[in-house]
Amino acid sequence: MEKSIGILVQGGALGTVGSAMASKYLIVVLAIFSSFAQVVIEASSWWSLGMNHMNPMNPVQMSEVYIIGAQPLCSQLAGLSQGQKKLCHLYQDHMQYIGEGAKTGIKECQYQFRHRRWNCSTVDNNSVFGRVMQIGSRETAFTYAVSAAGVVNAMSRACREGELSSCGCSRAARPKDLPRDWLWGGCGDNIEYGYRFAKEFVDARERERIYQKGSYESARILMNLHNNEAGRRTVYNLADVACKCHGVSGSCSLKTCWLQLADFRKVGDALKEKYDSAAAMKLNSRGKLVQVNSRFNTPTILDLVYIDPSPDYCVRNESTGSLGTQGRLCNKTSEGMDGCELMCCGRGYDQFKTVQTERCHCKFHWCCYVKCKKCTEIVDQFVCK
Repeated sequence: MEKSIGILVQGGALGTVGSAMASKYLIVVLAIFSSFAQVVIEASSWWSLGMNHMNPMNPVQMSEVYIIGAQPLCSQLAGLSQGQKKLCHLYQDHMQYIGEGAKTGIKECQYQFRHRRWNCSTVDNNSVFGRVMQIGSRETAFTYAVSAAGVVNAMSRACREGELSSCGCSRAARPKDLPRDWLWGGCGDNIEYGYRFAKEFVDARERERIYQKGSYESARILMNLHNNEAGRRTVYNLADVACKCHGVSGSCSLKTCWLQLADFRKVGDALKEKYDSAAAMKLNSRGKLVQVNSRFNTPTILDLVYIDPSPDYCVRNESTGSLGTQGRLCNKTSEGMDGCELMCCGRGYDQFKTVQTERCHCKFHWCCYVKCKKCTEIVDQFVCK
């Protein structure tokens, strides 16, 4: 009888050990699944609203979904956080312009980095830029800033053009330095509304995330929020007064003035300068971002900040999202970043000839058209090995 009891106890102990091991394995599996889920969440972004050229059936581009009470729109949009979906339900007519803002930001990013190893390439999924955005680099900082700026730009203009039910022309106060006899009140871009809505929408994803204070994820949230604000403020600060002359035969005896957005290229140029001087940051013991090198000036709200070094963009790397520079065109005579030496990372380049056709010998004919000939020439091009 005692022997039987001993066996039962031993079996119970084995069962307990087995149960404990099973629990450990379950925890590991759950942890892996959780991290995988996080990657999936990170990979999906509202930026995908600007990628309508990838998907002609993108619901943002379909006017019929803007009928009042049409709920399918928000559920069809990939990449929105819960807070962004709520805003989508409340302001469905705004979503087309969120998409336009994202598209503006993406195009400007690609223009500004067209001669760099990382050229703001997009990938064929809802992450738009791929895994490279999971690294808190200065490239990520620029992307967040320029896309937030794009939304301010698109929303402000949509208000002025009467496309949105909840806003209209700018109500900005008359500038104190405007000459007394000039009229203030033309229909200006509503930058105040564009700024507020862009802040509410773009920052929603970051603000609804909760991570342990002092963690890497909390640092990324602070970094993203700072760069979003830098992009919005740049648009706001570059807006200026525009005026139109009135009077007999264009005498300009009277002027009507209003607030107008700067050309977005000017915004992109300003943010690119901030990218070049971006500040490396780290978390302090109080969970705040501080500069890695305290000898430099503290970054302002208009400066870009980053927390990770940039990955190696020379070679393709699936884990970092780098696409590499193999196959990229380079400039043989340039000593800059677009030059073959730097762009190809010392690997060398191949040369080939291509035929280019362009308009030439254009003449103006009365009245009123321009007629051109087509000229072709053979040019040398260089591609990184």
